[in-house]
Amino acid sequence: VQLQASGGGLVQPGGSLRLSCAASGSIVNINYMGWYRQAPGKQREAVAIITSGGITSYADSVKGRFTISRDNAKNTVYLEMNSLKAEDTAVYICMVNVPGANYWGQGTQVTVSS
Repeated sequence: VQLQASGGGLVQPGGSLRLSCAASGSIVNINYMGWYRQAPGKQREAVAIITSGGITSYADSVKGRFTISRDNAKNTVYLEMNSLKAEDTAVYICMVNVPGANYWGQGTQVTVSS
């Protein structure tokens, strides 16, 4: 299974970005998909998760600003990020859970700075 993430970049505070992550390979029964992030010197943290049925969960720090969605037909997960803050700066990593395993993408850098 390979995960290809895209959409990161440099944005000013208050701006928006949309991340995408497409899963390919021998994929059977994806349970949930999600986005994590890791800032320099900090532990990796869960940002948003979405189940196969569309139930979502968000970190408190991004509630009301970020929206996770998925296209099951394309095995793709998205993260719409609005009202970005400097503290959102991190490498964003997508994850796919299937029975018995988690798969991780390579990460995409998001930098929020003026």
